[in-house]
Amino acid sequence: MTSTRFRWLWWLLAYASLGLGLVGIVVPGLPTVPFVLLAAFAATRGSQRLRAWLLAHRHFGPLIHDWEAHGAVSRRAKRLATGMMALCAVVMFLTAPRVWMAATGTATMALVAAWLWRRPEPR
Repeated sequence: MTSTRFRWLWWLLAYASLGLGLVGIVVPGLPTVPFVLLAAFAATRGSQRLRAWLLAHRHFGPLIHDWEAHGAVSRRAKRLATGMMALCAVVMFLTAPRVWMAATGTATMALVAAWLWRRPEPR
């Protein structure tokens, strides 16, 4: 466990990350999974209760276990993330004031998708 001196910072990071992850469920372009993984990481050092809750959660638990054990992401999660990024790219091209803005965001998401598909899948 981290020293009590910094424990509250880890606690704050864990809950803030989880909050952003939950907002990301409904806000296109804001990722859920990275924030949940960051929350689990920070909770290890700041809130054992939150960590236990995340690991026991029916949706987040398996995702966290797969990531921590193997750096793995399920095929379903990869498909969902790629689909959401594609949807966000379409929305950006329809609404961005300049094409280069949408292209920059789309290029970034394409790089993230390429990285994501290179991750192993759980056994």
